[in-house]
Amino acid sequence: MATKTAAQQRQLAKAEFDAYLAQCPSRRLLDRVSDKWVTLIICALRDGELRFSELARQIAGVSQKMLTQTLRTLERDGLVARRVTASVPVRVDYSLTPLGSSLLGPIELMKDWAEQHMPDVDAARAEYDARG
Repeated sequence: MATKTAAQQRQLAKAEFDAYLAQCPSRRLLDRVSDKWVTLIICALRDGELRFSELARQIAGVSQKMLTQTLRTLERDGLVARRVTASVPVRVDYSLTPLGSSLLGPIELMKDWAEQHMPDVDAARAEYDARG
């Protein structure tokens, strides 16, 4: 069996994951990380561990059910770690894993871009709607 060079291995890996292909599994990951709740949770955890109630307070509008589902999904994907401390009541803390931390930069850029450009988007929408 022939050994592959590093360049050949990179090319093979690139061919295996091409988000432009309909069946590429990276599409599911893109769908996940582009979710608004994922974006807000990842950004909220940038400074360290938070309890469920702290996350719920910080992220206005997220229901308990949606926060729970999103945290479970992020934990399953290896982006968020869940730490349970035995006490009364039980204490549960969430934090970013190294993989989740590697996503923080791009996600913060998207969040910041949205906050900065919302007036421009609103103006474009109003102009578009006025054209009827």
